[in-house]
Amino acid sequence: MALDPASLPDDVDALKRMIVGMARDAVHANTLIEKLRGELARLKRAQFGVSSEKLQARVEQLELAIEALEVDEAERLAAAPVVAEAVEAASRGPGRRPLPEHLPRETVAHPGPCACPACGGRLRRIGEDVTESLDYVPGRFKVVRHVREAFSCRACETVVQAPAPYHAIARGRAGPGLLAHIAVAKFDDHLPLYRQSEIYARDGVTLQTSTLSGWMGATAAALAPLADLLRTEVIAGSDVLHGDDTTVPILAPGAGKTRTGRLWAYVRDERPHGGVRPPAAVFFASPDRKGERPLTHLAAFSGVLQADGYAGFNGLYEGRRPGGALIEAACWAHTRRKFFDVHTRTGSAVAFEALERIGAIYEVERSVSGKPPDERLRQRQARSKPLAAALKAWAETILPQLSGGSDLAKAFRYMLVRWTALTRVFDDGRIALDNNPAERALRSVAIGRKNYLFAGSERGAERAAAFYTLIETAKLNGLDPEAYLRDVLTRLADHPAKRLAELLPWNWSPVTAGAQAA
Repeated sequence: MALDPASLPDDVDALKRMIVGMARDAVHANTLIEKLRGELARLKRAQFGVSSEKLQARVEQLELAIEALEVDEAERLAAAPVVAEAVEAASRGPGRRPLPEHLPRETVAHPGPCACPACGGRLRRIGEDVTESLDYVPGRFKVVRHVREAFSCRACETVVQAPAPYHAIARGRAGPGLLAHIAVAKFDDHLPLYRQSEIYARDGVTLQTSTLSGWMGATAAALAPLADLLRTEVIAGSDVLHGDDTTVPILAPGAGKTRTGRLWAYVRDERPHGGVRPPAAVFFASPDRKGERPLTHLAAFSGVLQADGYAGFNGLYEGRRPGGALIEAACWAHTRRKFFDVHTRTGSAVAFEALERIGAIYEVERSVSGKPPDERLRQRQARSKPLAAALKAWAETILPQLSGGSDLAKAFRYMLVRWTALTRVFDDGRIALDNNPAERALRSVAIGRKNYLFAGSERGAERAAAFYTLIETAKLNGLDPEAYLRDVLTRLADHPAKRLAELLPWNWSPVTAGAQAA
């Protein structure tokens, strides 16, 4: 996202000082990156000696730390083109290496005008400029040759030429298909950039991790307005949300240690009751799990929040919350899991009976899936509510007979303490029985966490939240996330800001995208 002109100082000297300061920060970041690269090279040389799992883990940490710093810096510079140009000019080395000759070429001609725009005279061709960009279509790389013929006017000698082709990211030679592929490979297929670099090398395409990092940072900056709009639309435009969070280790660069951050997911899914709003999953990153985080995320939301029993959500259900208290709906899956764990460990007959009773409620729920809210409410009132009432009466009889400190007693107390929130589902046909939509949305985060170990920085966690928002929402709407992002990156630069909502996943269609591409 570019700098807001209103935030720039009016004084020219002050503006110069700001640019110099930002450039100095870029130099400092590059110095740290070079330092980490030196340490990485030393450790890789040591790998040829004694094998060590600890050494390998440190190598992976450094790979990811460098990747995160480079993407952070690229995203920051993408928001300040003037600074980026100054930094690039100061650090410019040898020219770019040509794109691999073995890749297929696709030529796109950009015709010039038919007559001189200055005087209307006849034009004669005097040459052409060719710009090559590396792109990706499913399964293979290709090179796109953009040919722009140059003409001069026979009458007034004015030289005219078609404007330079738009690139999804400034000062880059990556096509929108390649950028989308890299992003989806990282955030949906869980491949860190350094592993992607190794994979591409096997196809004869040399892309350094630093290059991929720069592209990802610039892509994140380009997509940020769309991700922000999606979050705003979902939070303010929903009346029932599922909420959950998960841990994200965040690396402290150079220290070799991590601290625990969080990724929060809020999901709208009205499909089980035939709602008209499209499904969506929005993500936020935070450095901690304080209750103020969901208060900030959901400041514009009013309605029902379905979540687990995390105490940090309690502030949302209080009357002093700005905008009014949210309605709490608890999760039957969490309750069932407590009894399942006890039964798995001990074979308890009481825990098994609790599972059977809760299972009967789920049987009713399966029969009303997809039906409108009023029908769901009628069936729940007639069939589920009596089952729940009998479960509570039985639980209140059993609990005094159990050892207070046992896991089984804790499972019963967990259920009874949340009884009002658990049974709210039987009085509102829009509410789901459990919070599984939010847990499913966080599954990609959990898998990715195993592969790339941690987020490289707080900015990296925020960037991941934005990509997850776009990718997971695209998937919920039945889209191929790579095709979706490829088209969005193709159209984003010249798409009117006031019509940005047209690019939201539920407003986008492959037919429309294909027609525009043609």
